[in-house]
Amino acid sequence: MSEPDFPITRIRIRPDFLAAAKAKSCARGAVVLQARARDDDAPAVRVGFTATRKIGGAVVRNRAKRRMRAAARQLVPLFGRPGHDYVLIARNGAPTRPWGRLLDDVKSALLSLRADSQSPEGATTRAPPPTI
Repeated sequence: MSEPDFPITRIRIRPDFLAAAKAKSCARGAVVLQARARDDDAPAVRVGFTATRKIGGAVVRNRAKRRMRAAARQLVPLFGRPGHDYVLIARNGAPTRPWGRLLDDVKSALLSLRADSQSPEGATTRAPPPTI
């Protein structure tokens, strides 16, 4: 795998997590991915990880975050966009989900948000509801 053209850093302070929470999000399987374009001109991609107490105790939450960090390490250089912040939130299946499926969840969420950010404003990316 080649090195990305942009640096990847961690989100560590609460205001950055709160800013990402107001941006677009995408839930896929065991993860929720929030993405926001930053207003600065820095090309860096920043990634943060969180898991609520609904997931389980500290050991379970730490396992979920470790797995999400490993998935992000593989996929963000390939599918992340420079100048964006990403926050991965663990859902109930994150600590025990098979590794391949967890990677698919993160990848599909990254691709969905990437397509969403490239579409013109006001355009919908979802299919219309079926008529009965």
